[in-house]
Amino acid sequence: MSQAPEVLLPPCVPEKLAGGGRVAASPDRAAEHAPKPPPFLPSAGAGSADPSGPQLIPPFIGDKAKILPVQMPTCSCEETINEFETLTRDAGSVQRDTLKKILELNADAEYLKHFGLEGRTDVESFKSCIPLCVHSDIEPYIQRIADGDCSSVLTRKPITSLSLSSGTTGGKPKFLPFNDELLETTLQIFRTSYAYRNREYPVGKGKALQFIYGSKQMVTKGGILATTATTNLYRRPRYKEGMEDIKSQGCSPDEVIFCPDFNQSLYCHLLCGLIYSDEVHQVFSTFAHSLVHAFQTFEEVWEDLCADIRDGVLSEKVTVPSVREAVSKILKPNPELADSIYKKCTGLSNWYGVIPAVWPNAKYVYGIMTGSMEPYLKKLRHYAGHLPLISADYGASEGWVGSNINPTVPPEQVTYAVLPQIGYFEFIPLEKPKGEDVENSASIHYIESEPVGLTEVEVGKIYEVVITTFAGLYRYRLGDIVKIAGFYNSTPELRFICRRSLVLSINIDKNTEKDLQLAVEEAAKILEGDKIEVVDFTSFVEKSSDPGHYVIFWELSGDASDDILNTCANCLDLAFADAGYVGSRKIKTIGPLELRILKKGTFKEILDHFLSLGGAVSQFKTPRFVNPSNSKVLQILSRNTTHSYSSTAYG
Repeated sequence: MSQAPEVLLPPCVPEKLAGGGRVAASPDRAAEHAPKPPPFLPSAGAGSADPSGPQLIPPFIGDKAKILPVQMPTCSCEETINEFETLTRDAGSVQRDTLKKILELNADAEYLKHFGLEGRTDVESFKSCIPLCVHSDIEPYIQRIADGDCSSVLTRKPITSLSLSSGTTGGKPKFLPFNDELLETTLQIFRTSYAYRNREYPVGKGKALQFIYGSKQMVTKGGILATTATTNLYRRPRYKEGMEDIKSQGCSPDEVIFCPDFNQSLYCHLLCGLIYSDEVHQVFSTFAHSLVHAFQTFEEVWEDLCADIRDGVLSEKVTVPSVREAVSKILKPNPELADSIYKKCTGLSNWYGVIPAVWPNAKYVYGIMTGSMEPYLKKLRHYAGHLPLISADYGASEGWVGSNINPTVPPEQVTYAVLPQIGYFEFIPLEKPKGEDVENSASIHYIESEPVGLTEVEVGKIYEVVITTFAGLYRYRLGDIVKIAGFYNSTPELRFICRRSLVLSINIDKNTEKDLQLAVEEAAKILEGDKIEVVDFTSFVEKSSDPGHYVIFWELSGDASDDILNTCANCLDLAFADAGYVGSRKIKTIGPLELRILKKGTFKEILDHFLSLGGAVSQFKTPRFVNPSNSKVLQILSRNTTHSYSSTAYG
């Protein structure tokens, strides 16, 4: 096993915290009970920068509920649901108290002082002093932290870890602050959704088949550990405790999660899942894309996995010493299990229902399935058979928003109840000008009003989400458009509509990711007669020619005729219903849409490129629009294009 690289900590981080460890109930017990980090993890950043331990966040007045309890007890579903009921009955009061706690904890933060808040904690002062912001506004502050500034830049306690956003669209990830409070927020979200999920689909003792992956971890110039938000969670013992509390203990040892080679990690996740196949009660990955990819891989390697189990010897394709050692400890010769898996797999029709067939005690399949993940639901349902698909909770690298407390609802209709104690939330009302009837129109079509509070939103209206977190983001625009589907007690239930960021635009046309998805779904229906599927897709705006035009890239499961694909190109062109696009196509200020067909495996190559940059599969989202600056992905798409079809829909 190779030695983990030495990680230099900035001078503000106490040396005794380099090993990380459990957040203890009291400082004098922390050293006694803090476990040593696994030898395969970089030894930095898991602890608080405060030598006395992490800041305990005070309870509400009257102690009716606590904001971010630092040491949560073993999850009791009934207690969790009761707590949620209490918090949501008076969400407005909880929100005011939550903002007060955030501002009291970070009163010394330079960012807040810069805007003249001067220690005030009321909603009115906060909104009048602190402006709405986007990442570019706070990037200089975060960069100072990355460069080693240990002062109270965004929070009173110095930030000792940074998260990296996925960066799959523009090719450049963003730094975001991560701290212990954000970890506790995550656990509260997971705990809440689990309680409601377990009420509908109760699970006993068992394991979760989890396809989760750590990513490369870098150290900034100032000695701050930076990695993906998911890896920031996985590497903390506190997170593992929380997962055990909600019966989400994985099948795979930690060495598999943090394996530097994704393909070896996935193979071992599948193998460990088969070893414990009778104990698996849920199947999980962060995104639906990762689940589909996992079972597409299973189709290819299942016979190798059976051979490993039959002989009790790990495949030679797994070469990382620490992973081989960890997996070999649980892999024993089991011909009976191998024969059973072999029989089940050969009895399947085109792999329909492989999950319940091979993992007979699984109750559901779980992961984020909204937004850009919706195109994978058809394939995932194929693998899941009769098992329900449950969409996981709503959040981003910046912070969490809400839990799915209605797990029986299909992912396409899922809503998220906002947890009023995990942050302070505002919503920017968005109204379409008269004549704009397209449901998923882009940002330029909206008229904005002043942000309203959590309990002031109105059912049926659409908003952009603004968050203030315990990790140092204040009035931060998430860029997500949501619709208010209703209320649970006094907290709103949100339906995710789309990212507000513009996807396709040449002049007055404006189309979002959701518009693109709907167009692809409509055109893909033409392929169904030939039993061909769109494996994945992305887009690009070609402006090197005049007029510019949309380019849609498809990877298909089989070969389609030229006539069919010409029809698909026309259908795509007509499916973009945005008035600016339709008008521009008619007067030829936008050229004919171009459909480009890609070689099989192209999107796997894009995934491999993302991983080579230090990303994690659990954070990967296929870029639905490729920016011109993302030259490497454009090169991959260009060299893998096999055919091109231009629309004749507008003559």
